[in-house]
Amino acid sequence: MANTSSRTLRLLSLLQTHRYWPGPELADRLGVSVRTLRRDIDRLRELGYPVEASRGVDGGYQLAPGAALPPLVLDDEEAVALAVGLQAASQGGVAGIAESSVRALAKVVQVMPPRLRRRVDALRAMTVPVTWGAAPATDPAVLTALAQACRDTERIEFGYRAANGERTDRHVEPLRLVSLGRRWYLVAYDLGRHDWRSFRADRIDAPRTTGARFLPRALPAEDAAAFVRASVDQRASGWDVELVVDAPIARVRALVERWGTVEDAGGGRCRLRMRVDSLDWPAMLLGALGADAEIVSPPELLDHVHGWAQTFRRLRIGNGAPAQAADPRPEITP
Repeated sequence: MANTSSRTLRLLSLLQTHRYWPGPELADRLGVSVRTLRRDIDRLRELGYPVEASRGVDGGYQLAPGAALPPLVLDDEEAVALAVGLQAASQGGVAGIAESSVRALAKVVQVMPPRLRRRVDALRAMTVPVTWGAAPATDPAVLTALAQACRDTERIEFGYRAANGERTDRHVEPLRLVSLGRRWYLVAYDLGRHDWRSFRADRIDAPRTTGARFLPRALPAEDAAAFVRASVDQRASGWDVELVVDAPIARVRALVERWGTVEDAGGGRCRLRMRVDSLDWPAMLLGALGADAEIVSPPELLDHVHGWAQTFRRLRIGNGAPAQAADPRPEITP
């Protein structure tokens, strides 16, 4: 059996991963008796964690919002700063941490007292986010609500706006949130349509929990990310881009992330494939890489890049004189 301190931390972790734990099941997960579990719950309460208990045959425990944050975790100012920072990170401000930011935000909001939530909401409402390109803005409160429903395996209802503007009401069993490119998607089983669907989170309005739990169904894909990618590729109109880049695969993959797939092409080169709705993105990617590249498809990308080059050559400095041309980069060839 683990010692008391490590067992208490394990108990706290379990309480944060599910909305509600039946007492016997929680005791079994910890490998202790129900009486020992009650003592461990009391220790968490002494530390300031608001653990609620329900009695009876179906009795159990859940971590609930409290009058104050647990004092050994964060003070009020740190909690507000953390929540605001996680909201910003969930919008893709820092590469690679959007999904973990949403999970962490859901945990913070779960135990945050209402007075601090109001401060966070005020900061969010009075702040104007700036996003690169045409990336749609997703309300962090919506992401948090969806993440909590996925974690708690709880059915939710929401309004959904389709690409043509049509609004429908949906009742779903949420599975996972997926960050793909500059958008968030909810993978869920649609109870009204009796099939799996991926929903763009920026088109979801006012998600509401129903209190009904469910047993997760088997997803007809390798994982949620693969399901979303297949759905997006099926619906998307645009360009299938394939490039062979003279750069290490790790460098290209770090820049492309989930916006494309990168494979080793041998000799220090790699093959990049992506589906885009505009040729601007692969053109900017080539400029950021600064490496020789071969365009496999589409041939229109070469004309697009050359058009950008002509535009850049016409740039002038403040006194109207043409800017001094630097040494040209190696030409990109089809």
